[in-house]
Amino acid sequence: MSSCPRITLPRPIDAHLHLRDGHALATTVAASARQFGRAVVMPNLVPALTRCQDALAYRDRILAAVPAELSFQPMMTLYLTETMPRAEIDRAHAEPDIYAVKLYPAGATTHSDAGVRHLDRVMPVLERMAELGLPLLIHGEVTDPGIDIFDREAVFIERVLIPLRQRLPELPIVLEHITTAEAVAYVQEQSGRFAATLTAHHLLHDRNDMLVGGMRPHFFCLPILKRREHRRALLAAATSGDARFFLGTDSAPHARNAKESACACAGCFTAPTALELYATAFAEAGALDHLADFASRYAAQFYGLPVDTAEMTLIAESWQVPHDLPYLDERIIPFHAGQTLAWRLEARP
Repeated sequence: MSSCPRITLPRPIDAHLHLRDGHALATTVAASARQFGRAVVMPNLVPALTRCQDALAYRDRILAAVPAELSFQPMMTLYLTETMPRAEIDRAHAEPDIYAVKLYPAGATTHSDAGVRHLDRVMPVLERMAELGLPLLIHGEVTDPGIDIFDREAVFIERVLIPLRQRLPELPIVLEHITTAEAVAYVQEQSGRFAATLTAHHLLHDRNDMLVGGMRPHFFCLPILKRREHRRALLAAATSGDARFFLGTDSAPHARNAKESACACAGCFTAPTALELYATAFAEAGALDHLADFASRYAAQFYGLPVDTAEMTLIAESWQVPHDLPYLDERIIPFHAGQTLAWRLEARP
């Protein structure tokens, strides 16, 4: 038996995951199923998943890609558009495999062109969600070209989120992949069913890691990496034991040729090493004792789910992340490719 330090935690939930579709699922689903028992799956496909029947058909495709030796529950979401009828919210609320609705500001990130341009146009849908207690997941950035890309989250909170909370304080909200000290402070001020997800890449890195010494496209994501002081605020929040902050990888796969291009696609493929990366961040903060709550319990609590009875174990043992992995007819570069990590996930039984 190994004498290396070990961390055992209930099988975690990834509360924010991109899996893509079609042949990509062979890579993405296997990577996440080895790390997580459940995941909140994003609906920004082409075409976007705006109807329950389409989200459930996508769920079936995901389940068909789960390796036979693993179990994995996709928690489906709908894509909010300005033409979504209130009746679709009623159907989503009645469907046990649909857990939330996602708000993308139009143009904010990958496949967000069908997103919301004017919040007033979706207020009837949001009011119905508030009545039913169906959560709204928010990509919290403005897309005004006059706003600096590093300020888009803070401005979104001021211009959009604060008025929305004042109008619908009972609406359950998850502010996705927060990146700033302002977002941390805002979440800490909230009461009721309000939470935020945190990615491993925003806990581990700041914009210097992406830009100093040349542009490193595999660190390019949206929302973009921010200053060092913001990273420190995120890490403090993640490791604080506050149940309003929980794990959401925002793992977003793109083939190598799409990332290493003149106009690199936004997204970090963190799924294959997600728990090892989070353990690295929590170890930096001296807070490994909070990892199980952050990864396994708080999201379950928010969504009203039981904590998984299965367990997973991380071992303090160095290993090297693969340089690349198969993806479609290309290769994909996992986050921290070729680097040595100090924590290794023990294979699931």
